[in-house]
Amino acid sequence: MTKKMLEKYARLTIRVGANVQKDQGVLIYCDIGQHDFVDLLVKEAYLAKAKWVRVEWTCQSIFKLNVKYQKEETLSTVRKWEQEKLEEQVEILPAKILVLSEDPDGLSGINQNKLQKVQQNRYKVTKKYTDLMENKYKWTIVAAASPQWAKRVFPNDKKTVAVKKLWEAIMKTVYVTADNDPIKEWEAHDKKFEDLCAKLNGYNFEYMEYKSANGTDFTVGLIPCAKWLGGAERTLYGEHFNPNLPTEEIYTSPMKGQAKGTIVSTKPLSYQGQIIDKFRITFEEGKAVSWSAEKGEDVLTKLLTLDEGASMLGEIALVSCDSPVSKLDILFYNTLFDENASCHVALGRGFSNTLEGYEDMTKEQTCELGINDSMIHVDFMIGCNDLNINGYTKDKKCVNVFKNGNWVI
Repeated sequence: MTKKMLEKYARLTIRVGANVQKDQGVLIYCDIGQHDFVDLLVKEAYLAKAKWVRVEWTCQSIFKLNVKYQKEETLSTVRKWEQEKLEEQVEILPAKILVLSEDPDGLSGINQNKLQKVQQNRYKVTKKYTDLMENKYKWTIVAAASPQWAKRVFPNDKKTVAVKKLWEAIMKTVYVTADNDPIKEWEAHDKKFEDLCAKLNGYNFEYMEYKSANGTDFTVGLIPCAKWLGGAERTLYGEHFNPNLPTEEIYTSPMKGQAKGTIVSTKPLSYQGQIIDKFRITFEEGKAVSWSAEKGEDVLTKLLTLDEGASMLGEIALVSCDSPVSKLDILFYNTLFDENASCHVALGRGFSNTLEGYEDMTKEQTCELGINDSMIHVDFMIGCNDLNINGYTKDKKCVNVFKNGNWVI
């Protein structure tokens, strides 16, 4: 990938994704193998007049070793300095950028019971900080090609060829080309999604119905005051940002406790470096009551039982089968991309900003209205070429929203 293209991508991430402003702090989370791309991000952040930039480096293989050799108590402890960093973030609200590049199956074989207990224990301490920051700061998730990830996506190519192909695919999904202005492209993209959301919100659907020949037969209730959102979002202070680059989804948070029927996955899910594939989940009264998977069923079980909210839905999202990401016909083994090629739902935490008037609500009030709460938010894909989705209004009028995997309205 040329330096010019990577510079465009970095500028898009800073200016459109995180929308970094003058005198703002910036936090970047990235694997140690992506230092070249991070250099460009840091430079672009300073060109946007950032006050400071801090990079939090990660390493999947070291994390796996830590889980293997450290005691559960040690891993579970949130140190004083970690809490102080979180307290500072609550106070100054830096823009956050997460760069994904990990091996989709890089944590295969990890001790699931140990990892689950560690996550639960740490969440008890960190939740108060994440709740205090919710909807107040700007953030974005982007991706960078790595050899391990590229070889998973393009297993029959040499490593260098695979990495080149993956970078090219990433650039296509975020509308970066050699001769365009991707920032203007994204302005038009966000406007299109704004118009589509307005159309959906005009129906005031009471519930949605999903059906497909693969076994998906599912209904989910909607929160009366919840909106459909997509593309750019705003913080509580009115600042724009794009949380995902790419994004092709229109989404909302459903009513907790009003999901019933079976959903069948249509793409593998890479969850924390482990693959879950060919799985189905059956819901009753909003909660997952049975599930199975041809691969990774133990991982799916741990996921669904992390806390009470993990077995319920926090999001439903509509993505056309003819979306630009889908047209690439590439299985990325990465939710950031695969969710933008397919309709999907998410287990766990819902989005309070989907509620009308959420700005004046407490966390408890949003939950009372029907937003699910959990330590996780994990998307998985259910879209396919024969998926039909109907919306039902309060007066029981049926509106065909998706037919054979694509938008009708």
